[in-house]
Order: sequence, then C-alpha cells, then structure tokens
Amino acid sequence: MNLDKNSIDQLADMLEKCELEAHDTHKITDDYPQMDWDDAYAIQEAIKQRKIARGCRIIGLKAGLTSHAKMQQMGVSMPVFGFLADYFSVPEGGTVRMSELIHPKVEPEIAFVTKSVLKGPGCHIGSVLAATDFIMPAIEIIDSRYRDFKFDLKSVIADNCSSSRFVVGGRMRPADNLDLRTLGVVMEINGEVVAMGAGAAVLGHPAAAIAMLANLLGERGEEIPAGTLILSGAITEAVMVKAGDSVNLRMQDMGSVSVRFN
Repeated sequence: MNLDKNSIDQLADMLEKCELEAHDTHKITDDYPQMDWDDAYAIQEAIKQRKIARGCRIIGLKAGLTSHAKMQQMGVSMPVFGFLADYFSVPEGGTVRMSELIHPKVEPEIAFVTKSVLKGPGCHIGSVLAATDFIMPAIEIIDSRYRDFKFDLKSVIADNCSSSRFVVGGRMRPADNLDLRTLGVVMEINGEVVAMGAGAAVLGHPAAAIAMLANLLGERGEEIPAGTLILSGAITEAVMVKAGDSVNLRMQDMGSVSVRFN
C-alpha cells in the first residue's frame, strides 16, 4: 500500500458523499497517482465500514469486468469486486429516484444466492454450482461517481465498482439443471429492445466469475458466506436511462424483472 490511513479515510469520505449527495468528481488517481490495488480496495472497505457504522447491512457482493475482452483492455487477469448494501435493493417493479443518482445505467445480470460457504483458493465452477441455492434474473443499476463515467481501474474499485441499486425477480431456479452459458437475456427500455446476450458473455460461464471472486477474497483471508446474493457481472453493455424510463429484463426459462425511473 502506498497511501496512509488518513488519505484512505479522506478519499472514502469524499467518494461516499458523492454517492449519498448525488454529485460527481474527477477520478481520484488524478490526485493520487501512486495508488495501488490494495489502496483501492482499502478505500472501498472504508466506505463499507462507514455504512455499517450507520446501521446499514451488507447483503451481497458483485463482480465487475467479467468479460475477457474487458479484462484484457484494462490490463487485469481477474474481475474486480464490490459490495451490495441493503438500501441498494429495489423491489421488483419498483421505482428508482433519479434525484438520488448521478448518471445511471442498467445492466442485465444473473444473480446467484449461495447455500454454503465458498472460499478460495482452488474454487472453480463446480464448487460454485454445488454451493448455489438458486439463481434469478437481476438488473443492476450502476452509477459511477466519476464525471462522465471516466475512470481508471483503481479509481472504480475505490468507488465500489460503481454500485448503486439493483433489482432481482422473475423465477428462482436451481443452477444445476440450466445451461448458464446459453441462457438468453433480452433487455427492453419502454418496450424497445436495447440489449440481447447470453450467459457465456460472462467469462464463458457466469459461475466462473463467482469462482474468481471467491479466490480473490481467499487471498485476503475472506470467504463468501452462505446466503450471500452475488451479481455475477453484466451480460451486455450498460445502457443509459433517464427519468420516465421503464426497464424490463426477460431471461430464458426464468421470467422477467422490471424497474422504473422517475
């Protein structure tokens, strides 16, 4: 680590205020070019601890950069990860207030819920499927705190990987009787198809992202507890939304999930 505790706490305070007050900032590596990966995750952890201290519960995890092309573009060999706080959760069919966000985008994802602990090293797709209670469709609403969504990898890790809101719904299905690679998704905004894809877009198999997440956490002496909700990563590009939009995600054999913006 290259940053001292005071700098980490100051950056965590600044980024969380940007989230809570819905205003943007320039990427933090402009001011702290010496930041390393450990610093970035330390800032994210400090943000998480601030939320816990205020009474928030951490209810899940999310993986980001879950396509090989994106990892190669960003010069990394593993996805990044962030956390999900309780107030990020939006009821199925519910409404997201645009006034609480800066410049939100939506992504279709497969959500996993675990029934047993996952811990690396050595976690693999089979480990993930064995530990999965069920999967379900999810829409993640990302909202970078950086101006115009312009950031580098260390800055976005510190910013909790642009986490802001998510909604899950549709049908809960056991993962072991589905081919998650060919599982098709269609995302619509106001009835118009804006994105289509299949589970293989996430590292060839969505469970691979969960395995990499477990292994990365294992390097830090952490594990994924039973009962954890995990967003496995975007199947398509993120799509910008505006006030008045209605987003619907249909997932093959798993029904649909929707959310509105006002």
